[in-house]
Amino acid sequence: MTPETRLPVAIDAMGGDKAPAEIVAGAIRARDELGVPVVLVGRPEELGDVAGLPVIAASEVIAMDADPGKSVRTMKDSSLVRAAEAVRDGKACAMVSAGNTGATMASALLRMKRLPGVYRPAIATPIPCPGADVPTVLLDAGANAECSPEWLVQFAQMGAVYARHRYGIEQPRVGLLSIGEEPTKGSPLVKETHQLLAEGSWTQASGGVFVGNVEGRDIMSPDVDVVVTDGFTGNVVLKTLEGGMKALVKAILGAFDADDATRAAGEVLFPALLPLYAQLDPDNTGGALLLGLNGPCIISHGSSSATAVVNAVKVAVELVDADLVGAIARTIRPE
Repeated sequence: MTPETRLPVAIDAMGGDKAPAEIVAGAIRARDELGVPVVLVGRPEELGDVAGLPVIAASEVIAMDADPGKSVRTMKDSSLVRAAEAVRDGKACAMVSAGNTGATMASALLRMKRLPGVYRPAIATPIPCPGADVPTVLLDAGANAECSPEWLVQFAQMGAVYARHRYGIEQPRVGLLSIGEEPTKGSPLVKETHQLLAEGSWTQASGGVFVGNVEGRDIMSPDVDVVVTDGFTGNVVLKTLEGGMKALVKAILGAFDADDATRAAGEVLFPALLPLYAQLDPDNTGGALLLGLNGPCIISHGSSSATAVVNAVKVAVELVDADLVGAIARTIRPE
């Protein structure tokens, strides 16, 4: 798809801790730096100078702490709902939001709908692996707190398709998150899911390969490409990793500023550490993807900067050009 024929990416201008200023700045940069058409969705009077970007007017804003389901049902002129409708109606190729995660999921699900045969959509989050060329895909990272074994098998299928189309991994290695590598370890959900995944029938269409149970320490390693778990566990894992990395960076910076000797050492080491910092910076991942819907929905971090918005738009366009939605639709067939 060429820039001339590509539909714009709909960006929720009102969502996120730094909205609308950083979101608008990121949208302008995405257009100028990537050559990607974008459309802002929000309150025109609050957006400031949009540098000629088109705007879909939306009079309501769903707060970060609002009840997701209730807000989406009652605030039909919210920026999130209008962004999802733009994709549904063929006015945009994808939507991006750094706003209320639950409301983003609800808006996308209710307006864009699930693909035929998909039990539940799942949040696929790329987890950086220091020293590796590609991250590990973790799903579900928070969409479904309670899951069935059949859902987790389907997450494995969608995760494998995602890894193939976004990262070019021909046969993604899929692991099931547990408390031990042995098939007998884990909760009843994990044990039942392990049996289904080990049967292998799910791999035929997705191209994935089941490598068995993996543990939390394996997620940021190059030993697995996709890690499958329920949304409750996945979200806890994601937030724990984020908190741990923030604490580690803070501790390193504190150590480098302890005295003259460590400051001198820091000046030498900082250039070598910057690439690692950039790899771990959430703004550079482009956000998570809600898999299983009839259109791409990118969920960005709540504190997203303009750079995060640029990267989210880049991810959206890559997935549209790779026809990820079509690939999942061909993999997940209605029963």
